[in-house]
Amino acid sequence: MPALMVQGVSSDAGKSLLVTALCRWAHQQGMSVAPFKAQNMSNNARVVDGGEIGTAQWLQAVAAGVLPDVRMNPILLKPESDTRSQVVVNGVVNEAFTSAPWRDRSSRLWPHVTEAFRSLSDEFDVVIIEGGGSPAETNLWSSDIVNMAVADLADAPVALVADIDRGGAFAHLFGTWALLPPEWRRRIEGFVLNKFRGDLELLAPAPDDLETATGVPTIGVLPWIDHGLPDEEGPTVLARSGHGPRVSVVCGPYASNLDEFVQLQQVARVNWVRTAAQLADAELIVLPGSKHVANDLAWLRDAGLADAVSQAARIGTAVLGICGGLQMLGQRIEDPDRVEGAAEGLGLLPMVTHYETSKRTTENTVCFGPLAPPWSWLGDCRISGYEIRHGVTQAPQDIQVVPDGRAFGRGNVLGVYLHGVFEDPVALAAFAGAVPTTLDTTCDQLAGAVESHLDTAWLLKRLEQADTPIGG
Repeated sequence: MPALMVQGVSSDAGKSLLVTALCRWAHQQGMSVAPFKAQNMSNNARVVDGGEIGTAQWLQAVAAGVLPDVRMNPILLKPESDTRSQVVVNGVVNEAFTSAPWRDRSSRLWPHVTEAFRSLSDEFDVVIIEGGGSPAETNLWSSDIVNMAVADLADAPVALVADIDRGGAFAHLFGTWALLPPEWRRRIEGFVLNKFRGDLELLAPAPDDLETATGVPTIGVLPWIDHGLPDEEGPTVLARSGHGPRVSVVCGPYASNLDEFVQLQQVARVNWVRTAAQLADAELIVLPGSKHVANDLAWLRDAGLADAVSQAARIGTAVLGICGGLQMLGQRIEDPDRVEGAAEGLGLLPMVTHYETSKRTTENTVCFGPLAPPWSWLGDCRISGYEIRHGVTQAPQDIQVVPDGRAFGRGNVLGVYLHGVFEDPVALAAFAGAVPTTLDTTCDQLAGAVESHLDTAWLLKRLEQADTPIGG
């Protein structure tokens, strides 16, 4: 079974985007292809059969034309503080790993990585693997379960990618290659320069010089692509559309699932808010999901945003809370089992949330009935999305907007547990009067960039010949 691995000289070099592009390109060539990332660290996650995985692998599976599943990202780390992450194994929170010291976890997690990869390799023609960070972080070699250890597991050639827009790309590529021991260095069979803007002719003779020094060819230069896909971590800041409603998304340090606002940015004027002054002209304020609601509430108060959001609500500005944001709108959060932490809410809705040790991860559909302004754009919309939460919220019957405790509202304040409202084309059209580019169109655009700017003969040789020796 052929496999190809994409590693980077650093975080944000373009690994996720390149794997997404390669998955769609390979799918277009008629291959049965699956993405794989052994361990991901992100609070952007999606629900799949069996639990949750990183959004990047969910998108890569969509690009590959296959159903996303937990094997594609067997280990997901969801940061809850600067020194602690919730550990999700095969889609499900694992408290034992979450509480274990970081360096003690990797050897115990490795069997989950190998089992997931081998299962995918038995089912698909090709597995395209994404690394994490950089393989040249020598301090992490002894506990590596995401870079060269996975390349060895898969016996995979590696394409090493660098962000040339930042400068120093050739030094990054050479330095990464040079730091690796010989047995890992030989796995690197191609360099990719990503995010290039300018005249290609100005690159010469650097790619040839790099090949002379390393023996590794540069197999392509990908241009800067305004693709509209979410970043793997944190908010994705796109160029402002210049039209549509003015939306302020309050982005705390542990804000999660911010990828669901990417399409909204194409049809509305979205502002990522970190100060009270930034709320001044908002027509809609959104409190997004949060991986640690208590910490984000404390940050809201320290930043003066708790008072600013409450004041905006009092004067009639629409305020929408999604998942953790819904919980913030209530009176308090109770946490007797110390799942995340108890906290006092903003008190904008008469609700109390209780954290349970089990996490609800499910795809769901919410049908909003007729709603009064400012929520009339949601009226009669049937929105499919997903829920990822420990919280169960109780509130008076008269503020329950949809059954089963999935949405609560009063006047201009609304809270929903469903992620995906701003990814539904009908809802977006009703809200902003426009529809964004579809995900399929974007994936096809990325595949077109692979076809035009990478050495496709190099790719086909490695994706179609399982017995090609590494370095050969």
